[in-house]
Amino acid sequence: MLTDYRIRQRDHLLQIVRALTQQLDLESVLTRILKASTEMLGGRAGLIALRDQPNNHPNSVATFSIRAQHGVSPEFLRHFENILQNTSSTVLIDPATYIISELEQRLHMLARSGPFNLDGTIGLPLEAQGNLVGLLLVLRASASPSTYNERKILQAFADHAAVAVTNARLYEQVTQEKRQLDVLLEGSADGIMILDSGHLILRWNRALAKLSGVTPATALGNTHDEIIRWSNIPDRTLSDAEARGWPFANGSPLYVEGNLQQPTGDGRAVGITYAPIFDKNRRLANIIANVRDITKFREAEQLKSTFISVISHELRTPVSLIKGYAGTLLREDASWTKNTINESITVIEEEADRLANLIDNLLEASQLQAGGLQLNHSTIDIVTLTNKLTKKFKTQTEKHTFNVSFADNFPKPIADEERILQALSNLISNAIKYSPNGGPITVSGKYTNREIIISVKDSGIGVEAGDLNKIFDRFHRVADTETSHTQGAGLGLYLTRAIIEAHHGRIWVDSDPGLGSTFHIAIPIEE
Repeated sequence: MLTDYRIRQRDHLLQIVRALTQQLDLESVLTRILKASTEMLGGRAGLIALRDQPNNHPNSVATFSIRAQHGVSPEFLRHFENILQNTSSTVLIDPATYIISELEQRLHMLARSGPFNLDGTIGLPLEAQGNLVGLLLVLRASASPSTYNERKILQAFADHAAVAVTNARLYEQVTQEKRQLDVLLEGSADGIMILDSGHLILRWNRALAKLSGVTPATALGNTHDEIIRWSNIPDRTLSDAEARGWPFANGSPLYVEGNLQQPTGDGRAVGITYAPIFDKNRRLANIIANVRDITKFREAEQLKSTFISVISHELRTPVSLIKGYAGTLLREDASWTKNTINESITVIEEEADRLANLIDNLLEASQLQAGGLQLNHSTIDIVTLTNKLTKKFKTQTEKHTFNVSFADNFPKPIADEERILQALSNLISNAIKYSPNGGPITVSGKYTNREIIISVKDSGIGVEAGDLNKIFDRFHRVADTETSHTQGAGLGLYLTRAIIEAHHGRIWVDSDPGLGSTFHIAIPIEE
């Protein structure tokens, strides 16, 4: 009989060990342990309760919840849950001994107050590395005290249960950390790529797929150089850096910048930061690459260069003229007629006005970047405004003729009169500039139930198709041999668009290269 008992004990333990190594489902393993414990000790039922938030603080709160039960009636289960909830919240010196002792006292009280025979209950703590992780109870029909061998058997099962709980919690922790890492990687706005030491791609997140045009399915399993291709070879690459001793010679991150070639043949300006990860033996384990789209930075650099170039050019001419005429007038070895003096002062005044206008445009462009234009609304008469404006421009050119044509009963919108005047002035001024051979300039107006539409038409050089999407950008100027000496910083149409959009309106252009352009602005009619 004893031999058979030990064989069954051995078989149960082997099954439990096999379950521990083959699966990480905590409830399944605990149920198997509980059934084996109950059978080996001749019990009627069994319970395993786990501590919810174990820690080693001497005054930690001990809360338990039932995670496995075998043969327990629902009535007793309710009573036992109440006992667990009312167990002292303070764990003293030896948490395992204290909890078991208090639990046994409460079980005896429960037995005396209800139809439960709990005298034969055997309970042991589940401990792992000195931490109390739970309780194992076997309820027996016999009221005789437990023997040393019985407690030793139960202790073996309890030890395996503690191992199961520890493994499951470690697995749960690792799984949770992996989920968090997955969310972090996939939710990143930057592209993220993880390589092994041989440059094999192990991870390729959603942002990088969008940035590169290469799907994760295509990238994973290939090498870095098979997927990362450059339209222009950067000054240094990952392979070049490793050939020079990176990252062992210098463990700091490596930065590479260039145009990433997409499968479509297009290029995308990117900056890639490679960070090495070493194992405990200082061997390269992984490389984490952060890929960032730097197109906007490149555009900003280009814009800054354009700004410096344009402004330098635009400032040089008026400053040179002012200085030249002023220096001429100050010469003491010459005498000037009144007419010459007046002409010189007129040029100085015109060039000073030109400088002031350029400065005003730059300030307004800066104001736009900082937060938009401030408008002063009032009811304005567009027809009268346009007639006065064209009369003013007639005095500035002899090559052009002006025609004004507005529909009858043209509406008077609510708008900022000074800003609308500025927008129309920019359009008419551009019509003059970009029709250097002269010709008619027509300002016309029509309206619908919702908006007024004002058009400025010239017979100039027109706008090429490639410039249509850029013509309203800051500092953009049409490149043409006929207008290479045309004054302007490329801010007029940019400011005009900003003014019209501030009025919730629209601006667009129709153009036939060589035949002229027509700029249209539409402003809503507000009641």
